Amino acid sequence: MREYKIKRGLSADLERIKGILAREFPVEVKEDGEFLVLSYGALEELKVGIRDGKLVVESKPNAKATDDVILDTNKRFRRFLDEATGYTTKERKRMMSSDHSM
Repeated sequence: MREYKIKRGLSADLERIKGILAREFPVEVKEDGEFLVLSYGALEELKVGIRDGKLVVESKPNAKATDDVILDTNKRFRRFLDEATGYTTKERKRMMSSDHSM
């Protein structure tokens, strides 16, 4: 499970996150306890939640996905993370590497 910081000023609200998921992934987003769950393209399962003010994400890949499906799914997932966290891919990568260098 990965954790992502949410930019200050953005709501760490599951309803906001659900709206973003629904825009990026045109499938049913189910609620499973404290997590939102969906299956789309190269993602057999994507679980998203909020814990301690951070976005938590767990994913299981679909091993049968084609390259085109993988590229589309990755693009949608990056856009979801950008909007949900308020940070770009580059900013998230920099934060992750600085967190691990301590």
